[in-house]
Amino acid sequence: MNLILQAVHDIPSAQIEHLANLANAERVEHFSIHAYRLHGAKKHSEIANYCFEHQIDFGFVAQGKHLSDYGLVVMDMDSTLINIECIDEIADMQGLKPQVSAITESAMRGEIDFAESLKRRVALLEGIDEQALQRVYDERLQLNPGAETMLEGLKKHGIKTLLVSGGFMFFTERLKEQLGLDFAHSNKLEIANGKLTGKVLGNIVDAQAKADWLNHIRQELGLSVENVIAIGDGANDLRMMAQAGVSIAYHAKPIVREQARYSFNFVGLDGLLKLLSD
Repeated sequence: MNLILQAVHDIPSAQIEHLANLANAERVEHFSIHAYRLHGAKKHSEIANYCFEHQIDFGFVAQGKHLSDYGLVVMDMDSTLINIECIDEIADMQGLKPQVSAITESAMRGEIDFAESLKRRVALLEGIDEQALQRVYDERLQLNPGAETMLEGLKKHGIKTLLVSGGFMFFTERLKEQLGLDFAHSNKLEIANGKLTGKVLGNIVDAQAKADWLNHIRQELGLSVENVIAIGDGANDLRMMAQAGVSIAYHAKPIVREQARYSFNFVGLDGLLKLLSD
C-alpha cells in the first residue's frame, strides 16, 4: 500500500519521518504541494490519531490505483460541493434559520429520518417569496475549497460527475450548468403565485433515492461499483456512499467519518486528485 499524506499547510519533516516509521514505509516521495506518498506502507493503529492531532489527512491506497481507474464521481451538494445548507439560508431570509438549522443538524447526524426532517423544514418555509432562492444562490452560495480544481481534474480524465442532493433542484440545476456537471438530481419545491407553499413536489430524494440514482447512472454508463467514487458529509449520504468503490467523508459528521473509506477533515475537495494521483 501507499500512504498518502496531505494538508493545507507544510507538513514538518519530523512528522513525515514519524509517520514513515510507524508505517514502516520503504521510501518517502514529496509529490505535490503539502502532499507526500509513503511507498510500501503498512497500517498502524496510531496513524489515524496522530494525523488528526496534526491536521493531516491520510489514506492508504493500493499501489497502481489511480484516478483514471474510475468513471463516475457522485457528490452531495449542501456542505459538500458547496459551503452552505441551502434550506437553512432560505429560512434565514425570514428569521427562521435557528429552527430549520436545528432540524438539519439532527438529520445530518442521523437522529431524524431525512424525509420527515425535510417535510418539517420545508413546511416552515411556507409563504417565503421565491426570489429568496435566487438571493441565496447569488449572495450566499460558494463552492467549497478545491471544488473547481477537482472538477477540472475529473474532466481531464474523462470522469463523469453526478450531483445528487436531498436539497433543491433550483440550486442543483444552476450548479450543473455553471460547473459543467454531467448529471444532477434533487427535490423540487412547490411554488404558487410566487411563494413557496411549504411542500415538495413528487417523491423526496432521501438516502435510498440517492443510492438508487447513483446506481442508475452507474449502470447507464456501464460501470462497475469499483469504478465509482462517492463524496458526502451527512448521514443521508451513507447509503449512496456504500454503493461506491471509494467513499470519501468531506468535513463530515462523525457517523460518516466512521463508515467512509477515506476522510478529508482538513484539505479541500481537490484532495481527491492527490489521493489518487498518478
